[in-house]
Amino acid sequence: MFDKQKISPLYTDLYQLTMAKAYFMNQKADTTACFDYFFRKTPFSGGYLVFAGLQELLELIAELRFEKNDIDFLHKSGFESDFLDYLSSFQFNGDIHSVQEGDVVFPFEPILRVEGSLIETQLIETLLLNVLNFQSLIATKASRIRHIAKNKILSDFGLRRAQSYGGIMASKAALVGGFNSTSNVFAARKYNIPSAGTMAHSYIECFKTELEAFRAYAKVFPESCILLVDTYNTLRKGIPNAITVAKELEKKGYKLKGIRLDSGDLAYLSKRARKMLNDEGLDYVKIAVSNQLDEYVIKSLLEQNAPVDIFGVGTSLITGSPDGAVDGVYKLAEAGETPKLKISENIQKITLPGKKQIVRYYNGYGQFYGDAIAMVGEKTPNKMYHPFEKNKSVNLERLKAELLTKPVMKKGKIINETQDIKNINEYLTNRLNLLPEEHKRFDFPHIYKVGISHELMDLRDNIISKYTANDNSK
Repeated sequence: MFDKQKISPLYTDLYQLTMAKAYFMNQKADTTACFDYFFRKTPFSGGYLVFAGLQELLELIAELRFEKNDIDFLHKSGFESDFLDYLSSFQFNGDIHSVQEGDVVFPFEPILRVEGSLIETQLIETLLLNVLNFQSLIATKASRIRHIAKNKILSDFGLRRAQSYGGIMASKAALVGGFNSTSNVFAARKYNIPSAGTMAHSYIECFKTELEAFRAYAKVFPESCILLVDTYNTLRKGIPNAITVAKELEKKGYKLKGIRLDSGDLAYLSKRARKMLNDEGLDYVKIAVSNQLDEYVIKSLLEQNAPVDIFGVGTSLITGSPDGAVDGVYKLAEAGETPKLKISENIQKITLPGKKQIVRYYNGYGQFYGDAIAMVGEKTPNKMYHPFEKNKSVNLERLKAELLTKPVMKKGKIINETQDIKNINEYLTNRLNLLPEEHKRFDFPHIYKVGISHELMDLRDNIISKYTANDNSK
């Protein structure tokens, strides 16, 4: 069902189709347009967002077609035949420019730019927001957990708490963000990522004794046996029974892989478990913990020197808790080759007009210093201005500059080099290493510098002045 990178164009909001019909009926179907994807607030009160979902989005857009059952449904919904005839031959033939998947990005930056006809750029909006917002949310959460867990093993245990089938993309995004494996077998097959899992309390309860359950499991999985030790009494029964099975495995030439703690005081129990195992010469047995973990719980466990080797993270990761969503938006920047913007009483909701790109600058230590939003085609800015406070500016002369915005789709064809999840995560790891630590801390992270070029600022201000003048003349 989910193996093919294909989806119905009806995976959208109704107003995308009603606007498309209105464009068509008013002979605007082929009017050129440019839209920007950006967000206004970093999730989790953090200092950055991990951009994820690009490759999947491109593959879905490339295959976007209205099938007969889609057309039939729209006909029954009241759409006229001439418009439906147009849709029956629809495919995306536009261009997309984007930041590389796995990069760290910041508020108000045009992370992705879509160019094409009004109808084709409009019809992909909901799909684009759905894929990029959700995967970027989960990848960011995963990267925060990876940052605090350092080199510990992280496994995604979240499928059962996920937003239905969204759990498939979430498991993929978790690996992009730095997790090692997932319990989600479907995602493991679909994305070619490692799967991992142990056992449930119900398995142990189905045997007469815990020891019998452990022995039965070890017999079937002698090379990958992880035993859940907190079904009855962790310290008096669970761990001693695990030690018994570990000794039996050693006699057969195997080693118990680990034990898992899923309840109680994880710091205290893991310390006691480590001592009990080590006292029996089982220092190689790993300790895994689960149960409502997030970056803050893991941080606390590590600060308490809990000897945990593996963290299984579920609900918090897979739902993007506590935020649950990235406020990514898709806004018109140009129509009919004329720059456009949305004016608002809230200055932070005034959009930036025209075709734009992101230029990233490096400080003298080779780390990320700030990003400038500039017009496509303009010379690399040597100065950038605060997006909302004109009296604030930063000199960028002598700083190394890098263009982040690159073409990834041309006339509906993917030109972006396909990257597997491991490659994307390696890129993210390298980029995060270039981001100063003050932007990665959990509490009150330093705000990353994002500014606009003088040329873009002038264009925005001139358009605002024009509209303001027109309003005052009425």
